Amino acid sequence: MNQSSSLSRPRHTRARYVACVGMLAAVCYIVTLVCQLIPPVQSILSFDLKDAVAVIGAFIFGPVAGLALAIVPSFLEFITYSGTGPVGLLMNVLSTAAFVLPAAILYKRSKTRRTAVVGLLVSVAFMTVVMLLWNYIVTPGYMEVPRDVVVSMLVPLFLPFNLAKGAANAVLTLILYKPVVGALRRAGLAPQ
Repeated sequence: MNQSSSLSRPRHTRARYVACVGMLAAVCYIVTLVCQLIPPVQSILSFDLKDAVAVIGAFIFGPVAGLALAIVPSFLEFITYSGTGPVGLLMNVLSTAAFVLPAAILYKRSKTRRTAVVGLLVSVAFMTVVMLLWNYIVTPGYMEVPRDVVVSMLVPLFLPFNLAKGAANAVLTLILYKPVVGALRRAGLAPQ
């Protein structure tokens, strides 16, 4: 399905698209809940695997759907159980969007396994850089510590954490994409 032509789709196709993206958003939220069982790193870094679900949705339905899958589950987390407030919401949306969008944009141009792998590698690197920058900007105020304390944590803590999180989501995406898209296609919920 072409994202730009969503308004020209027949009503039943648009409804199916919205239902599918909504279902994937719910799965992202559930994955986030399950990942809460993993203890956070330094009490502020939560290991989350919802990005794999979001990028699978973006591969199937396009970058706009991927952006929705970055925003909606993060907002649901914010209003239900998150203890990190608006800063956590901002960081969750930025992290997922930075992971999902590069891969989705590249994959939309050329839907091959090679492009998916390259896109996911670019996404891991991009998300890591974006989160280093935003941790540099936001974390001193959030943790109420001097900026030099956060700077001293960027390479030994934030860099490996974000690389590991991105790599785990990329591998999970590669493992789950075919079974998920196959199931959605058999149910008539994803384009052939």
